[in-house]
Amino acid sequence: MSSVSSDAAAGRVEVTSLPPKAAAPHLPRQLSDAEFALLRGAGPLKRVAAGELLFRKGEIGHAMYVIETGQVRIEFGDGLPHKLLGPREYFGELALFIGNHARVASAVAHTAAGLRLIEYPAFDYLLETEPAILAQFMRRSFAYLVASEQQLIANLKRRNEDLLHTLDTLRQAQTELSTAHRLVRTDELTGLTNRRGLYEFLEQLDERRLPGMRLGLLLIDLDEFKRINDAHGHLAGDEALRAVAAEVSAIAAPCDLPCRLGGDEFALLAQVADRAELEMRAQRVVEAVRTLRFGAPLEALTMSVSVGANLCDDGGEWSLWYSQADAALYRAKGEGGNVWCMEG
Repeated sequence: MSSVSSDAAAGRVEVTSLPPKAAAPHLPRQLSDAEFALLRGAGPLKRVAAGELLFRKGEIGHAMYVIETGQVRIEFGDGLPHKLLGPREYFGELALFIGNHARVASAVAHTAAGLRLIEYPAFDYLLETEPAILAQFMRRSFAYLVASEQQLIANLKRRNEDLLHTLDTLRQAQTELSTAHRLVRTDELTGLTNRRGLYEFLEQLDERRLPGMRLGLLLIDLDEFKRINDAHGHLAGDEALRAVAAEVSAIAAPCDLPCRLGGDEFALLAQVADRAELEMRAQRVVEAVRTLRFGAPLEALTMSVSVGANLCDDGGEWSLWYSQADAALYRAKGEGGNVWCMEG
């Protein structure tokens, strides 16, 4: 196995030997040892100060970044929470994959950082000299991007089916959708469905099921919620709950039910194609909450969640589904939190 280092001033690229390839990383944006060694040697080291802007949303990208030290904040704007990336993670890869790609977010150095700037000539050279490692890296990157696009397409399809169903429901029972009725089944703090709304949803579940889809349940529990309240105050605790609720809602399709069961416990009753899709949803919740960062005065607030997942038996009831997902959640908590576990 080999790595590539470049001399930007002389335009030279040098190949050096590396240890054997490590196992694939667990997180989508975390590089394996082999990928990290190869990519860090393919571009010059760029040192940036905390707060320095790397690129703006909407700019045409010309390079990918690999974080060697420090942290970078990805800002999506439009009121969306930031994402925080750290060492061995990368961003901006579409600029090299497809070219002339408009950045979908701004990137700002969260701390002083050392970044490897990978531009197309160096990336093209790696494709020729290290095709196996680059193919692995690009395949995993594209799989992550394609999975996101496929989820979006599936959501749009389900949304269309739900809209048709909703129109029929509105024609049959328009008077049911009164403001008072909505308030009774909605959690005031997060805007998610509450337990009353959940039980009402379960009564109508047979009518809401989509052909060929399985029913999955995620139980989501905020780790060390008392610590957040004690360290930052109850208003910060409320902000944390709203942020988790937003992430749970973000991964829910229109035919799914995200809800707050009470306290710092949330649930997502989802219709999924298979076990793999439910596992992907669980991982996305853990990853999304782990990278959440807040503005002043809550810059120091970090949080994580534990998730218990269960692919529900069609012949079962809510109490059984809940107890099975809760057992998986208990295992996740036992592992220290910030993870997900699957029942069965």
